[in-house]
Amino acid sequence: MKTTKRSRRLLRILKGIAATIGVLIVLIALFMMHPQFGKRPSGDRLERIKKSAQFKNGKFRNTNPTPQVTQSLSVALYDYLFNKSKESQPTHKIPSLAVDWSQLPNDRPVLIWLGHSSYFLRVDGKNILVDPVLSGSASPIPGGGKAFEGSDVTTPEALPNIDYLFISHDHYDHMDYKTLKTLKNKVSKVIVPLGVGSHLEYWGYNPNQIMEKDWWETINLDGGFTVTVTPARHFSGRSIWSANTLWASYVLQTPTQKLYLGGDSGYDTHFKEIGDKYGPFTLAILENGQYDLSWKYIHMMPEEVVVATKDLKAQVLFPVHSSKFVLANHSWYEPLERVSKEALKQGQAIITPLIGEVVELNNMNTKPCYWWKK
Repeated sequence: MKTTKRSRRLLRILKGIAATIGVLIVLIALFMMHPQFGKRPSGDRLERIKKSAQFKNGKFRNTNPTPQVTQSLSVALYDYLFNKSKESQPTHKIPSLAVDWSQLPNDRPVLIWLGHSSYFLRVDGKNILVDPVLSGSASPIPGGGKAFEGSDVTTPEALPNIDYLFISHDHYDHMDYKTLKTLKNKVSKVIVPLGVGSHLEYWGYNPNQIMEKDWWETINLDGGFTVTVTPARHFSGRSIWSANTLWASYVLQTPTQKLYLGGDSGYDTHFKEIGDKYGPFTLAILENGQYDLSWKYIHMMPEEVVVATKDLKAQVLFPVHSSKFVLANHSWYEPLERVSKEALKQGQAIITPLIGEVVELNNMNTKPCYWWKK
């Protein structure tokens, strides 16, 4: 009798657990139907993707083998959960400057860092925006990935009209659903790597707005502007599917400037190849932050950022991908500290502006200001 009662009790518990798991699966499935997760490429777009030299066995691939994790997954996960710096985010409002868009000069080229990998350029009469994440979060989960206090210096609504919007890849910290939905009617053209246009069309962008290219393809824009889509060493994905859209960097030639817009990338031979083909550059904007030895092949370490700058033959380095979100174990200020020291050591000119600061490209202060120490 006792055995029968225990068996029934155990059966009820197991049924309860199964029901709970079932409800969770349904809730997760419903949540994953939210438009922010984007849409996988299909139809003519998918057929074009299949013809890309980068697309093999159903996924985009890097030029050279690129393991996402260099240690065992358990070690990487343990480090991420339990070895995070106690200063991974600031305990105070970080120094920054609110942007007054009405006061930007029109007669000389300027750059404004908007935190992490988001920045604005006004060059030769064109407004250019790169990887905008201005919603206060870099996570699809409500309440997750919040921006540091002081790092949100503008809103999508406040931005001027954008001639060219560049998206380097479809990760949430580079391609923000809320920001891009708000900007839709302010943007003339969007330049993206293969497949990424699928998300934008799903979010209401007109196909005529989207210029979607493979590595090494060049687009002739108007007014003496050209852009070449160039390689990066990274990966992509917004949902349970990964690497079904391409990741990229860009070579942007304007009438007066040659700029390298780096996106996310681990160090590899592509930097020298791009430098040999298209250098020298006025400015190289390279990711520097959210790195770890466990994933060093998909995010550069600060010292490698300086080497990549020299490979590119860039006069000045502008390090981004830091100072707004916690995505790695290091302290929030470590990326800028390390890359600044390495740049000085190797004699590489560097700019480290405040978030929101207006930088004049023809008159850059190429010495680190160490604002993160103040």
